[in-house]
Amino acid sequence: MRIVVAPNAFKGSLNAVEAAQAIKKGILNVLPRCDAVCVPVADGGDGLTEVMLAALGGQMVSASVHGPRMEPISAPFCMLRSRKTAVVEMARASGLALLPADLHDPTQTTTFGTGELIRAAMDSGATRIIVGIGGSATCDGGIGMAAALGYRFLDASGSPVEPVGGALNAITAIDRDHIDPRLQDLSVSVACDVTNPLTGPDGASPVYAPQKGATPDQVVQLDDGLVNLARVIHTDMGIDLADMPGAGAAGGLGGGLHAFLRGELIPGIDLVVDVVGLKGHLAGAELVITAEGRIDGQTRFNKAPAGVARAAKAAGIPCIAICGGIGDRIESLYDIGINAVFSICSGPQSLAETMQHAGDLLARRSEQVVRAFLAGRSGRRVDQ
Repeated sequence: MRIVVAPNAFKGSLNAVEAAQAIKKGILNVLPRCDAVCVPVADGGDGLTEVMLAALGGQMVSASVHGPRMEPISAPFCMLRSRKTAVVEMARASGLALLPADLHDPTQTTTFGTGELIRAAMDSGATRIIVGIGGSATCDGGIGMAAALGYRFLDASGSPVEPVGGALNAITAIDRDHIDPRLQDLSVSVACDVTNPLTGPDGASPVYAPQKGATPDQVVQLDDGLVNLARVIHTDMGIDLADMPGAGAAGGLGGGLHAFLRGELIPGIDLVVDVVGLKGHLAGAELVITAEGRIDGQTRFNKAPAGVARAAKAAGIPCIAICGGIGDRIESLYDIGINAVFSICSGPQSLAETMQHAGDLLARRSEQVVRAFLAGRSGRRVDQ
């Protein structure tokens, strides 16, 4: 029997590769001879580099960059030298998880370190870069990233502004005279898991800035700043971000990567499904198991389990999802190919306890999922 195991990370406890191994362990407890094929996935958030490394080989490279409050840090990226391709996660350089709670303030954070990671990848020979933009601490419209690559954002007096979210309103012009010349030949694909526009009620600031520590007044300030940035980009560069789906991702980094690096925004899970060859691995499979830390009605909107389920449905294979927490409206997932959803929690327990033992809990639940699947198949014993 062939079962494809395609989980995303369980944020804070298991990366996607570890989650896949836990599920495989549970499967083999029931079916020791099962061909359990691990294809860990990601949707542009945490774990993209590990997933690409597991799927394609290559090596992890560390670079000295600046974090979201310009503190010196070391951040890794995945380098696939044979393909001249690098995989960069903005969360490794500009992520919310890098900051203590008392420093969460998107008016003071920057994507500068993400630009430094991109520069380090080019230094390593990359001519194509895949950028995952989940988990940001920022709302700077990508000006920090661009500043690290030679762009200068000028105020009314012609002086460079600080590349943070709180300075967006001061920008009146963009100086492109000193940008890194290698950008001209660089191909950038942006793994993005949201479709929010840059500004407005559904934009980067109103929807996501409060999660990054913004006060109500700062939300208005940041949204006004992004409106101003979009206006200057349109005037100086002829690029219109106003109605671009995904431009608001990662505090506007989605729009910034498109404007400043000609990046193509692609649903992260679609990009990953293609790169890891998930559809090829589905040949001959009888069951697909996917997983993520939380599954709810929002999962259908380009989250990793949704991409896996759609591929499974297209191949005519049932797909079961396992998660830490089950939210509302999971019935909306059935028509995209998720046949059932199970939690790893077997009884009342704290989040900390669940996260601490996530691997064992995931293995146990996977075993029960496979036993239930086999019980539904007429004449199939659970030890076959």
